[in-house]
Amino acid sequence: MTTSTSGNRSSYVYAGLAGETAPGRVVKSGLYRMTNDEGGWESLTSGLPEAPAIRAIAAHPLQPEVMYVGTQHGPYCSTDHGNHWEKVNIPDHGLPVWSLMFHPRDPKIMFAGYESCEIYRSDNGGETWRQLPVSVRFPEVTVAPGANPAKRVLMLSGSMADVNLLYGAIEVGGIIRSRDGGEHWENLSHGQYLNDDPVDMHGVLASSWRPGTILSVARAGMFRSTDWGDHWLRVQIEPLNAKEQTYCRSIREVPGDPKTIWVSAGANFQSDMGALFRSTDGGLTWTRVDMGAQPKTTMFGLAFDERNPKRMYCSTSGGEVFGSQDSGTTWSTYPLPEGATQVYAMASA
Repeated sequence: MTTSTSGNRSSYVYAGLAGETAPGRVVKSGLYRMTNDEGGWESLTSGLPEAPAIRAIAAHPLQPEVMYVGTQHGPYCSTDHGNHWEKVNIPDHGLPVWSLMFHPRDPKIMFAGYESCEIYRSDNGGETWRQLPVSVRFPEVTVAPGANPAKRVLMLSGSMADVNLLYGAIEVGGIIRSRDGGEHWENLSHGQYLNDDPVDMHGVLASSWRPGTILSVARAGMFRSTDWGDHWLRVQIEPLNAKEQTYCRSIREVPGDPKTIWVSAGANFQSDMGALFRSTDGGLTWTRVDMGAQPKTTMFGLAFDERNPKRMYCSTSGGEVFGSQDSGTTWSTYPLPEGATQVYAMASA
């Protein structure tokens, strides 16, 4: 098996185990790292809390040795590829972290998204943080009796066109937007309101290739806006379940090639089918990718190496990890240790 290195630089992929925070759900824990696609995974523990539930991993786009992970006890930072970790000094309320983002325009600007729709911002590379005032009205269906009240910020996206334009995907609640760097937020649900499913949002992406185009993925599929999120249309992708829908979990642009976008998916949150979809025209049309093997559970994670974007990885909630060195043309499998399931986060650097 060929390795992927640049000169003598080691390359790494990280997998974080977690699960839902609702009572009675299965939760795994641990953070694993693989070096140079050698196929062996090592457990990273030094400095992390006991039994860390890792729902977010972010690699610094310019300093790959700098890593952040989100745990049930807040974010942790490493400056040596994950060998050692320190708790980030952030004045949070002790809620689980579900998303981390380096702003694509300026990596000194960072964000952490939590449950209860809490978002924190740093303007100095993670040295100090402040809570952003997120007070938005959610669609009634998400606050009705029996609805999931978690309001998790599953993904954050910044715009290359405007450093102050931010988006968040809320499970369950919709897409939220700020035009002033996070000081004020609004909920965008026009066109996502087919039934109770589409407001269960899992990801949002502000296109860096076509300004004004925003893509979102949800329990019921994918949506696209061409007016910065004011209005949405459903994107046609191959349906994978009996509702004629597709459970979409993550969405990522390829570094250096923003016309190419990938989405991880499956039949449902828990299913016996995982899938990848790819667009090469900025999200207008999509095709399902033939991986050469059928993933046995829903595809969750997606990761690209910023400095070698042909190198990509994906993971299923059941613990399968797949890697490609040629932009998704051919794939290899990298089994995690036995019992390592509930892969909720991935990164490559």
